[in-house]
Amino acid sequence: MATESVQKMPKVMVLILSYNGKELLKDSVSSYLANDYANFEVVVIDNGSSDGTKAYVESEFPEARVIRLEQNRGYSGGFNFGLDYAFVQQKADYVLITNNDVKADAHIVSALTEVASRDKKVGFVTGKAYYYDQPDTLQTVGKYEDPVRWNGEHIGGREKDRGQYDEISERFFIDDIFMLVSRELYEEVGGYDTTFFFQAEEYDWQARGKAAGFKIMYTPHAKLWHKESMTIGKQSASKAYYDARNPMLVILKHKSPDFFRRYFWTQFGKTVKGFLVSCKQRRFDVAIRKVTGLVSALSWGIRKKKFSRKHFIA
Repeated sequence: MATESVQKMPKVMVLILSYNGKELLKDSVSSYLANDYANFEVVVIDNGSSDGTKAYVESEFPEARVIRLEQNRGYSGGFNFGLDYAFVQQKADYVLITNNDVKADAHIVSALTEVASRDKKVGFVTGKAYYYDQPDTLQTVGKYEDPVRWNGEHIGGREKDRGQYDEISERFFIDDIFMLVSRELYEEVGGYDTTFFFQAEEYDWQARGKAAGFKIMYTPHAKLWHKESMTIGKQSASKAYYDARNPMLVILKHKSPDFFRRYFWTQFGKTVKGFLVSCKQRRFDVAIRKVTGLVSALSWGIRKKKFSRKHFIA
């Protein structure tokens, strides 16, 4: 394609965050580099790794770029470093946020960009995420609205893909296994809130985007395969902590005291049950972290003077 034509296409920067995940980067980096979109760049954010990530990428994938943090800033802080690099320093039109534990389809960048380019109020776009070890089974194609949790279950979760989600459509919320983000959204609402460090950070970001009038879109033409929770561990104590803490903070930030009250008492019951189940399984580290996550959310609300009587009592 002629250079002039390429320059007229929106510039996309693919951001892959990695913390001591060097062994995962072969599939993710190579599959994104093989994309058919003409005006894009792959950038690996080395989030304070000690496994030689930067040297590995520079040696194995010279077409990609590596930007490095000397200390791990967590998921939200690591990506914010990349967002600043892409949007502020490199003047990208779109950024594709994506995990390191994925394998992407060769049309993913072009498919996402085509939908995003239709409307300046499209802030986020995602597509089909499949399980890596079950390549015809969907992990998510977006999320439902939930009357208690707000951010509901995955649409299409564990369903065989038979074409039942093959229409471009708007979504209430989405997972950020992969999502294209527009410059317009970033300039208006900023990036991730680092209060969240890990878990629910995309949920908060999307809530802020929606409040500012931006749309969340889904296209069936963008596909990837996800190895799922390879960095932090699907059942780790750390994940249990943030799963208990961070969704509650999003509700506290964005919803009414009445909504929070319903959420809190539901979550309180689930946390107690989860604590007892984990103790029975002798996973005492997970049990303790579930409780400390809940306590941390409450402590944050107290420090920030967010609570009133209505948050707990009707």
